[in-house]
Amino acid sequence: MNFVNKKVVVLGVGISGNAVAKLAKELGAVVTLSDSNAEIAKKYDLDELRDCGVTVELGPQSDSLISGIDYLILSPGVPMAVPLVQKAIANGVEVMSEVEVAYRLCKVPLYAVTGTNGKTTTTTLLGELMKKIGTEVGVGGNIGVALSSEVHRVGEKGCVVAEISSYQLEASSQFNPHIVAILNVTPDHIARHGSIDNYQKVKEQIFSHHTKDDYLVLNYDDARVKSMAERANSTVMFFSRLHELEEGAFVKDHWLTINWQGKSYKICTVDDVKIKGGHNIENALAAVGVAFLAGVGAEAMAQVLKEFPGVEHRIEPVTTIDGVGYFNDSKATNPESTIKALEAFTGHIILIAGGHDKNTDLTEFMQLIKEKVDELILIGNAAARFKEAAIANGITNIHETGYSMEEAVKLAHKIAKEPQIVLLSPACASFDMFDGFEERGRVFKELVYKLK
Repeated sequence: MNFVNKKVVVLGVGISGNAVAKLAKELGAVVTLSDSNAEIAKKYDLDELRDCGVTVELGPQSDSLISGIDYLILSPGVPMAVPLVQKAIANGVEVMSEVEVAYRLCKVPLYAVTGTNGKTTTTTLLGELMKKIGTEVGVGGNIGVALSSEVHRVGEKGCVVAEISSYQLEASSQFNPHIVAILNVTPDHIARHGSIDNYQKVKEQIFSHHTKDDYLVLNYDDARVKSMAERANSTVMFFSRLHELEEGAFVKDHWLTINWQGKSYKICTVDDVKIKGGHNIENALAAVGVAFLAGVGAEAMAQVLKEFPGVEHRIEPVTTIDGVGYFNDSKATNPESTIKALEAFTGHIILIAGGHDKNTDLTEFMQLIKEKVDELILIGNAAARFKEAAIANGITNIHETGYSMEEAVKLAHKIAKEPQIVLLSPACASFDMFDGFEERGRVFKELVYKLK
């Protein structure tokens, strides 16, 4: 992709937008970074971009912004449906996402992970696995590091591992990772995509350019994901935690095992995997499937799985106070993710949940709460709907602390007794109270440490 003397507008200040604006400028473009929210400057230091020669425009966006430009690059938070974007398309401007730019600039193999839940853990683990073959490894995308930055940093040596969200795929036309893992598809981001079927179609764009020379690693245990094999031109490898597969990555006699092209490879036992919970065995199977296809050996993969501690904000042990363990699962931004966290424990849970409500179905979530949760503490704007659903499912030990995480943590500490554990797993986005799940998780941890 050639940026020399091209006129480029990047829509959306943020990790991705800021990075791709800086990179495009460095590669010779005339760049304007625009955001309709004038207050965004309070969150990001934009002086570095200005010093690099990027024009920063905040506030109302007029049609003149896209007049005569070559490329319009979208941050993940900017939908294709925005009128200014639609007008640019009508005017013949090429519109693309930041990860599309990264792909077009990428000079090394690209391996991608997508799905509703488990992406960050699987992507981070895959990055560690790829380091075992001695290459320079970039890890970016929907993981707090812009993919375009990592692609540029890695250059022509090694590989890049990408966590990819539906938002990033929406404005991607050529994006074609060589190996893709799809973990699961459950209701999420429905407000943006309109329905779970539309959401799935966007996810499937990630392998739309595949040929038999590319690989697609699919969750055999997820019906929606399993069905993608019928629409893929890729070479498919299934992974399964629940079934022994004739070919693929699966669990047999308590061993993570890969059968492929007539050969069988034993990786390590389920108990050897340091990250615990059934969902993390699924994540591990997906990661080793991709790593195996990329050339990582079984022994090297076993070493990583025995040592990998997991990622921040995903069932992260914080500390123990008076025999009660505290766990930060702020990354759980939908009920399905919180269900996986609840399933990782035997019971006796004090659960802190709630936040910015995605209005997803709560039936299965509440049924599991009734089975495993001793006390339910609700916060944020989802509290009222969550409480109503809890009562409808026969849950009685319900508490509300409004928009105060501090009061929620204090209350949990007051009522929790050994062998109970305190788990922050909100099943909601965070934007009613925090800038993101990362801030929510760190505030929770700080409050817990203060108790100690």
